[in-house]
Amino acid sequence: MTSPRSRREADRRTFLRRAVLGGAVLGGASALATLASTPSATAASSGATGPAPAPDDEPAPAVPAKRPNRIGVSTYSFWQFRGKPEGESSCERVIERAAAMGFDGVEILHVQMSSESNDYLQRLKRVAIENGVDLMGFSIHQGFVSPDREKRQRNIDHTLECIDLAHTMGIGTMRLNTGRWGTTKSFDDLMANRGIEPILDGYTDEDGFRWVIESIEKCLPRAAEAGVVMGLENHWGLGRTPEGVLRIVEALPSPWLQVTLDTGNFLEDPYDKLAMLAPRTVLLQAKTYYGGGLWYTLDLDYARIAKILREHRFRGYVSLEFEGKEDADIAVPKSLALLRQHFG
Repeated sequence: MTSPRSRREADRRTFLRRAVLGGAVLGGASALATLASTPSATAASSGATGPAPAPDDEPAPAVPAKRPNRIGVSTYSFWQFRGKPEGESSCERVIERAAAMGFDGVEILHVQMSSESNDYLQRLKRVAIENGVDLMGFSIHQGFVSPDREKRQRNIDHTLECIDLAHTMGIGTMRLNTGRWGTTKSFDDLMANRGIEPILDGYTDEDGFRWVIESIEKCLPRAAEAGVVMGLENHWGLGRTPEGVLRIVEALPSPWLQVTLDTGNFLEDPYDKLAMLAPRTVLLQAKTYYGGGLWYTLDLDYARIAKILREHRFRGYVSLEFEGKEDADIAVPKSLALLRQHFG
């Protein structure tokens, strides 16, 4: 004997089945009726050919909203080569601090890392994941401006190793330098001379460009294999001018060699120079100098800089490099607010 509860369940299932089938039939009929009433269907039934005219009252397509640039911060902003990078200036702690301040990503400075072991690299990835930020850039130091072939090869090998480190950390872009002649031994003296240094006796800039181009060319296959875009920075040496950077990048036509554009490394008339490099820029490093710069202070117009980058359809990360004397816990959030105002 069937219980009342079982009958109710059976009746409920029967009702739902019929409702679904009925809805499908009605829905199908409704859809067919709607299709038959469309201009394309009407034209097809009458034998007309060609695209159907759009109804006069059809709304215009929505204009997509401007997507803001994501804003990251270099670990350098919290260290600035002051003492040993540990404690609050360790890369792990900087990732946590950056996330708490509201950044979208963190750019790792290679010389600030405490290890290159796989355990350490995976720990940085884990800390970034746990804090909801990207590891979005890897900034390394190397130099190819040397007549010493073995020295250049050591720098090539270092660059190849760093490409592998970036790949292991899941970072898609890596900053390159050209290097410099090394005739000015102190970086403080180089900055006092506005980044200009004498060429090594017996050589010319032509030699330097040849060495740099040959060296970077040897790194391109590894970059392509690892999926790491190398960005040549306007960073002293042969990269002190936009013409120098472009000469190298354009000599090696590859999607794996682009530009890392630093807003603070053109000391005079920066805006036209920034515009020259904007079309090839894969990462923008944005300098701020709250409290006065460590070596110099530039009054950068970020509204103008953002406009230049937008005009060239730059969609990548903006990475803050705070290079001022104010406390980072105060200056870095102020810098983020500035960059959000103009890029985000």
